[in-house]
Amino acid sequence: MAIDVTCPSCHTRFQVSDKFAGKSGPCPKCKKTIKVPEKKDEVVIHAPEVTGPKDSKGVAVLKPISRTEVSLKTTQILIIVGSVLGVLILAVVMRLQFKGGTVPPLITILGSVLLGPPLAFAGYTFMRDDETEPYRGTEVLLRALACGLAYAAIWGAYWLVFAYWFNWKVPTGEPNWQVMAVVVPVMVAIGAFASQASFELELTTGALLYAMYLIATVILRVIMGLDPRWRWG
Repeated sequence: MAIDVTCPSCHTRFQVSDKFAGKSGPCPKCKKTIKVPEKKDEVVIHAPEVTGPKDSKGVAVLKPISRTEVSLKTTQILIIVGSVLGVLILAVVMRLQFKGGTVPPLITILGSVLLGPPLAFAGYTFMRDDETEPYRGTEVLLRALACGLAYAAIWGAYWLVFAYWFNWKVPTGEPNWQVMAVVVPVMVAIGAFASQASFELELTTGALLYAMYLIATVILRVIMGLDPRWRWG
């Protein structure tokens, strides 16, 4: 069995037969006299001992859990892109059908509800932590549904409490931006907790996910010719 030797002078590494263990000789490169290590001086790295239950032959019964990488399939990407394009086209049709911003409130409410789950699912797919095991199948769909409905409920609470019960306009007819500067961060914070509860995301990531939904609904209202603030009347 060969012994690994490193010359202390030129740092050349080479191997010699174990019969030279403990003997001195010249380095094949710099010719300096060096001493070959003893066999007992060698460091042997052993594989970690397997713990847990074993069978009669000493083989471990339990196997390590393998982690499967999850990525979007082409079909899923096409569905997400198609859904976004479909919503945009529908928003344009609504603007042409109901001119002057007269889209019935029921349609806008229904749109905010239907928009939530797909955006929650798409956002989770792209924003989740790759180091954690992802949700799959029916479970991820149910969590996306719950998260999307929570997003729409936050919009509903905003509209009911602030846009309906309070007057959003000062005498000049301009929106009360001071109030909105407080309300919007509160909405994002609540949306972040909803994202965390649904997908176990970090609060910062959850806030970004809800902000994506918030921006999407505002853009759609602008496309439809409506007040982006969901103002009553």
